[in-house]
Amino acid sequence: MQGQVFKIHSDFYYVKNLKHDNLVCKLRDILKKQKIDIRVGDFVELSNDNQFISSLLPRKNSLNRPKVSNIDCALVVCALKEPELDLVQLNRYLTYLKFHNIEAAICFNKEDLIDNLEDKKQEIRAIYEKLGYKLFFISAKDKLDLEELQYYIQDKTIVLCGMSGVGKSTLLNSLNVDMKLKTGEVSTKTQRGCHTTRHCEIIECDNFKLIDTPGFSCLKFDFLLPDKLIELFDDIKIYTNCKYSDCMHNSLNDKTCGVIQNLDKIDKSRYESYLMFLSESLEYKEIIKKRSIKEETKNKNVGNRISVKISKRKRDSARNTDKQKIKDFD
Repeated sequence: MQGQVFKIHSDFYYVKNLKHDNLVCKLRDILKKQKIDIRVGDFVELSNDNQFISSLLPRKNSLNRPKVSNIDCALVVCALKEPELDLVQLNRYLTYLKFHNIEAAICFNKEDLIDNLEDKKQEIRAIYEKLGYKLFFISAKDKLDLEELQYYIQDKTIVLCGMSGVGKSTLLNSLNVDMKLKTGEVSTKTQRGCHTTRHCEIIECDNFKLIDTPGFSCLKFDFLLPDKLIELFDDIKIYTNCKYSDCMHNSLNDKTCGVIQNLDKIDKSRYESYLMFLSESLEYKEIIKKRSIKEETKNKNVGNRISVKISKRKRDSARNTDKQKIKDFD
């Protein structure tokens, strides 16, 4: 029987099968040996007694941070105030989601705290609407302007991304009156929220599913080479008619760079975000250069099955034994 993982805690996997039974399962030893990474949102095959996950079914998509899969749309939640809106952090989420080819929409919460709300909306729309993002301005606490968002997420599985304190849990509580997730206040000293969500979990509502995730701020582009980063910034990429093909577009004195020549046409926060992510990507490139030994994969594909490879140490030992036997024979 098949089912979907809706929560993972320690070594226990909480699965809902096709009959909508809630099951608590363990992972088969063979999957552990194959280093199969089961995530919240994964569809899995269960054993006959429904006590074990026996195989992982193909994924539609997946994220590493947070570890979730089979997402219809990622909803990036930001606070317009308390904490103050951080466009660089917002761009970090959007760029990360674009890298994974996951549709993203942006929800700007706490509109009740803004005096010049219409001016703020116009400023934000000028940046992100032309990039193709769907924008929502709401107050989750007061349940204001939620109708358009409710219609958008209908029949979808949504993952919530955002810093702590922006109101993700409050938003979930507002979208579903039966939900009573723990919420927290923003620290007046650090202007950051407390982590009220401790793990990823699928929350089933009347006509949609939401994956609630812990807030996190350590997302870095320490997995991407610099020449691939510019592909994730459509608003900057259109000006990359540079003289040199390996141009990084990060030198303000470079008159041959098309991006530098058109900085007045690029939003300042977007270019600042690009430079920050580029710095992280360049650090990753230096780490790659210093690696002298390639890491050996622990699995191999045999037909349509994934098998565990014998370690290099054991293979070398076996080959040395064979060489000794040949030498003795001679």
